[in-house]
Amino acid sequence: MSDPVQEQIDQVVKNNDVVLFMKGTPDFPQCGFSQRVAGILSGYGVPFAAVNVLLSEEVRQGIKTYADWPTIPQLYIKADFVGGCDIVTEMHENGELEELLAPLKKEA
Repeated sequence: MSDPVQEQIDQVVKNNDVVLFMKGTPDFPQCGFSQRVAGILSGYGVPFAAVNVLLSEEVRQGIKTYADWPTIPQLYIKADFVGGCDIVTEMHENGELEELLAPLKKEA
C-alpha cells in the first residue's frame, strides 16, 4: 500500500481486535445505522475502537475502498471485515456475532 490513508486504516484495523468505522461516536452517533451497530457491540461488553469517519473525508472515502464496501458503518473483528448494519444485525440475531466476540470478552 502506498496510499497513506489506506495505510492508516490498515494499522487501525490490525492493531485493534474490534473496530467500528462509524458516523459519529458510540456516545453520540450521527446516523441510525451507526447507532444500531454501536449499541449491539456495547451490549456484548467487548471493548471496541470506534473511528468517526465524519472527522476526515479521506478516511470516510478510504474505508469504502479498503473493504470494497460502499456503506458505513463497517465492523472489523480480528482484522477481518464483518459487514455493515444489516449483516451485523443479522449475525447478532442468529448468534454468530456472539460466537465471534466471545473469545474477546474481558474477564470481570
